[in-house]
Amino acid sequence: MHYLLSYIFLFPLFIAFVLLFIPSEKWKFFRRLSLAVASVQLLLSSILLYHFDKELKPSSWETAFQFVERSDWINIGLGSASNLRIEYHLGVDGISLPLVALSSLVLLIGVISSWNIREKAKGYHILYLILSASIVGCFIALDFFLFYLCFEFMLLPMFFLIGIWGGKRRSYASIKFFLYTLFGSLFILIVMIGLYMSIEQGGVNSFSIIAMLDGHYLKDSILNPAENGKIIGRSARALAFLFLLIGFGIKLPSIPIHTWLPDAHVEAPTPISVVLAGLLLKVGAYGLFRILYGIFSDMTIKYAVWVALFGVLSILYGGLNALAQNDLKKMVAYSSVSHMGFVLVGLASLTSAGFSGSLFHMISHGIISPALFLLAGVIYDRTHNRLIDNFSGLASKMPVYAFFTAIFFFAGLGLPGLSGFVGELTILMGAFSTALFGRWLAVLAVLGIIISAAYFLWAIQRMFFGPYFVRKSVWQDEMFDLTVRERIMLIPLAIFVLILGIFPSLILDYSNETIHFFLNYVSQFRP
Repeated sequence: MHYLLSYIFLFPLFIAFVLLFIPSEKWKFFRRLSLAVASVQLLLSSILLYHFDKELKPSSWETAFQFVERSDWINIGLGSASNLRIEYHLGVDGISLPLVALSSLVLLIGVISSWNIREKAKGYHILYLILSASIVGCFIALDFFLFYLCFEFMLLPMFFLIGIWGGKRRSYASIKFFLYTLFGSLFILIVMIGLYMSIEQGGVNSFSIIAMLDGHYLKDSILNPAENGKIIGRSARALAFLFLLIGFGIKLPSIPIHTWLPDAHVEAPTPISVVLAGLLLKVGAYGLFRILYGIFSDMTIKYAVWVALFGVLSILYGGLNALAQNDLKKMVAYSSVSHMGFVLVGLASLTSAGFSGSLFHMISHGIISPALFLLAGVIYDRTHNRLIDNFSGLASKMPVYAFFTAIFFFAGLGLPGLSGFVGELTILMGAFSTALFGRWLAVLAVLGIIISAAYFLWAIQRMFFGPYFVRKSVWQDEMFDLTVRERIMLIPLAIFVLILGIFPSLILDYSNETIHFFLNYVSQFRP
């Protein structure tokens, strides 16, 4: 299993480099090669899942990760001071491995969704492959510098993929996305430098995330909890916690730093909306899991009520905005804001149920949301219109499309037996059982489920039932049912939604031991 993570991470970058030397006219070859790369990534991820030891009980952060690859990357002597040391350090645990598998699946679906892109196809597929590598790199990097590099590198391909192949307001949406995310990245960069200066392994400063998680490598500095260091009269660790919460909260996104998301989703081409909703939002949540809650565990306890409050505000505000939308894609975009709020509530609870539910909800949403954007793309490809009220009675014209839409709408509103129910239920169990914030926040979070049921059921009623009046004179010939390619994309996602709703242990078994160790580590900071 040596170098398996490197193959998943670097193979897309290598193929992107190869594509530079292939004539631009061969657009069919580009899509086939991208499909081959995504298929290889999915195959390798399946091998990782098969060989991962789910029963491993970590005794330290060093033993918590499997398939570890570690070697020096950049090592520069700085005279009498410590060296600048950056490592090529990869590994996965029960939190990151399910996200790597999700990435491989969603990236493959995105390639199939990109099948009809012919305009500037060479540039599109090169950017898509770079984006693929960057996303996977975030989930497997165990060096903060490498993580940050991949985190930043996602910006560039996504900026161009929205700005060149997007809708009418693509320039505005791409610039807004870039500026928001870059702004958040600067906060993360400040904390990363501060942690680097505070971590010392064998007399050498290090970006090692494992060393940062351990805490024993923190030398005397303002970020050491024992030193109680201050910056401009404020706790340095509290400021670092706030900076990371803003940086990753923008990517999540959380209220009130979410406004880039609806614009980016609406203007992005369907395949990029699939990747954006399915994976990029999960990178923000993973940063909260791994960096914020792992390294600043003492602050997560102190400010748990505020994290939960922002989560509840995201749930309610995102849900109410989704309820007000007539644009199908905007409705799905605001529903993502609402559902990622549940992830914040689960993390804030600092309970086993809350953590497990947050991770499961990330996986579940990473399947449901891409499917919903694919379904919105089906309508838009045929009519270049996404207004829900324009498609009344569509079930009589497109019954298979209506069937798949109903499955994913019901999964999104948390119907028992589907994956969306499991994540929300376990998160709320954690929220009601925690002593870190009041149960009134958990009660408010429950209202989000009612609101999601309202906007999904109302959308079904408006789109599929009643008399068929889909502007027959204009769109009559275009409103044909799902093609074979569209069914190939939707059927696997529907199967996963059903299987995970009935057998959630398929995900939870991978994460149980890691989360148990994680919470035992955090418990030492409880008052």
